[in-house]
Amino acid sequence: MIGLISATAAGAAARDRLAAAWPDRTRVYDGPVGDAVRRAFAECEQLVCFLASGAVVRLVAPLLSDKTSDPGVVCVDEAGRFAVPLVGGHAGGANELAREVGGLLGAMPVVTTATDAVGIPGLDTLGLPVEGDVAGVTRALLDGEPVALDAEVTWPLPPVPFAERGAHTVRVTDRAVEAADREVLLRPPSLVVGVGASRGAPVAEVLDVIEGALRDAGLSPRSIAELATVEAKADEPGIVGAAARLGVPLVTYSAEELAAVEVPNPSAAPLAAVGTPSVAEAAALVRGGELLVPKRKSAGVPATATCAVVRRSGRGRLAVVGLGPGARDLLTPRAKAELRRASVLVGLDQYVDQIRDLLRPGTRVLESGLGAEEERARTAVAEARRGHAVALIGSGDAGVYAMASPALAEASDDIDVIGVPGVTAALAAAAILGAPLGHDHVSISLSDLHTPWEVIERRVRAAAEADLVVTFYNPRSRGRDWQLPKALAILAGHREPTTPVGVVRNASRPDGTARVTTLALLDPATVDMMTVVTVGNTATRDIAGRMVTPRGYRWQEEPK
Repeated sequence: MIGLISATAAGAAARDRLAAAWPDRTRVYDGPVGDAVRRAFAECEQLVCFLASGAVVRLVAPLLSDKTSDPGVVCVDEAGRFAVPLVGGHAGGANELAREVGGLLGAMPVVTTATDAVGIPGLDTLGLPVEGDVAGVTRALLDGEPVALDAEVTWPLPPVPFAERGAHTVRVTDRAVEAADREVLLRPPSLVVGVGASRGAPVAEVLDVIEGALRDAGLSPRSIAELATVEAKADEPGIVGAAARLGVPLVTYSAEELAAVEVPNPSAAPLAAVGTPSVAEAAALVRGGELLVPKRKSAGVPATATCAVVRRSGRGRLAVVGLGPGARDLLTPRAKAELRRASVLVGLDQYVDQIRDLLRPGTRVLESGLGAEEERARTAVAEARRGHAVALIGSGDAGVYAMASPALAEASDDIDVIGVPGVTAALAAAAILGAPLGHDHVSISLSDLHTPWEVIERRVRAAAEADLVVTFYNPRSRGRDWQLPKALAILAGHREPTTPVGVVRNASRPDGTARVTTLALLDPATVDMMTVVTVGNTATRDIAGRMVTPRGYRWQEEPK
């Protein structure tokens, strides 16, 4: 919950805007400001104070106890110009909250945390439990000293400028080890504990067999991702209680799913009881991984619980990101976030140049030239399969005549794939031209490098006969100068010579040009590969120099 505190009418107005936008996340604290801050500090995970920063500092200073448990505090000035994280920038989430508040209220987030200021993710913000010399290793990163990455477990991390060797180390491990001097341990959620239990098994006995298995194998309980069991045991108090004590989710599978898993130690007892020859081992292994601890029984007489431990490598992450038509302000916030999250970026060299300044230090860039689309798709998928967080970029929307299709044809279900939409060239051009896509429309690429011309021509004829507005991508190049005249001739067989045609080159870019002409007057020689050509349908009109395709609303047909 986010506590909201204000002292003046102007502050209350901004406070109420935030409360209205986030009704389920916020709680307004009225009354004397000092009392309101104290109550909110004790009851909420975060605070937004619409007060002077000095006043907030004096009010919260006596309440601070520990940076890992104190709520994050954001201060917003009376004019609503700035959102300043004062306390708990990382651990309390105040930095991110300031960005959210700023986006909602139009205020500038003023983030002064050193790592955020230079674009390096804080080691305590990676979403993994962290131990060791966090301050010392972070200082080394900020000072540009070499910090080595020792990844005993492959896990997708955001970009950090690691070196091959260094006096400081970040170690990614699920082993039960202590951090050495100048070392930080990151605990990935790589361990799955499969659990079986007899009816009425005590929580203490279930916990004891789990903790004993981890201790004997030298594994850290902080790396447990989940407990797993059969559906029949979903409500077994001992298993449910153990998951709650460990602070991890309980995942269940049907007996049929578990029975299909090959295990080293099947047994007739669980087969008779719940319909599968293995519960602990099968539940741990059902989603794959390395069996580190085979089934072991608890120490009770008789034993009432079993467990097995499996290590799963982190699933790689492939984000297919559309960069939009070229203008920076048409690059979506989600695309920017994915670019900053990726530790590996794969893309066409000229597209990489467009967004290179947005990448975080430590991002590994794999760029190539024109004609290497399949190579980039294979590279991006291969890097994701190695457990990296990868961004594969394309212009416009990466799913429209771009990299999503070859990449997803290469990818299988062993990686996570996220699609990030972008503003397409057709949409950017349409916005410049007016409203040519106001009714049904189609996009057709005239490049026959990957599609036979016979297929392209059949599609153009179908669009012409269906009276669809047509946007032509890749309309003409030095080596392909006849396809556009041929396509226009096909459309001219179904539309008047006066049909409006929009020609937009480098849509949204500083050197962009746009004009509206007609089907009869368009000179194909003025078109190149950087141009989008939009041909209207029989209803499209040139109104005040803009292309407009009516949607067909009834009120537009009524006499005035």
